[in-house]
Amino acid sequence: MNKETIYPVLLAVPESARKLPPPSRVKFLSRHARKALAVSAQKSNITLGDLNKNAEGRPLPFDGIHWSLTHKTDYVGGVVCRAEIGLDLEKIQPRNTRALFGKTAAAEEWAIAGGQSWNSFHRLWTAKEAVLKAAGIGLKDLSACRLVEVIDPCNLVIAYQDRLWPVEHYFFGDHVASVVSRGGAVEWTLLKHAS
Repeated sequence: MNKETIYPVLLAVPESARKLPPPSRVKFLSRHARKALAVSAQKSNITLGDLNKNAEGRPLPFDGIHWSLTHKTDYVGGVVCRAEIGLDLEKIQPRNTRALFGKTAAAEEWAIAGGQSWNSFHRLWTAKEAVLKAAGIGLKDLSACRLVEVIDPCNLVIAYQDRLWPVEHYFFGDHVASVVSRGGAVEWTLLKHAS
């Protein structure tokens, strides 16, 4: 397993962009996330190549470099790595249905996580989505991802496709971000403005 340092970058979304109509906001967030990706590439000493996606919209590696983007209303993120990588981000807040707990994890997983709470829900959701992004699979396989170990408040392990995927979390404000850590060092960067 590659143990290079991973540099996920999170970037605040300007207030003006948050007020854009939905189609324009989605386009802005996608472009803004690529700015975070560029900072991750710079920190990783990687020159960004063509950022192409397959027919399902999943990122295709360039020159052996994998990349992942995430975007929400308040923040976006990007990360590059020389191995499969996935990044996800969510605002920690109650949702309109507790049925999401059952769809996100089995009872055994909630026991490992220390019980059901919105904090642990978002931690598991972002971890599993990061793993699925790294594997190049969509959310349809969410139930196939299983929490197998909580290492500490910021690290856990997900089992998926006969592999163990270490995931590191970064909590900031009322948000949590998760990145497939590959068992190596992770250096998070939180930026208020793109440079």
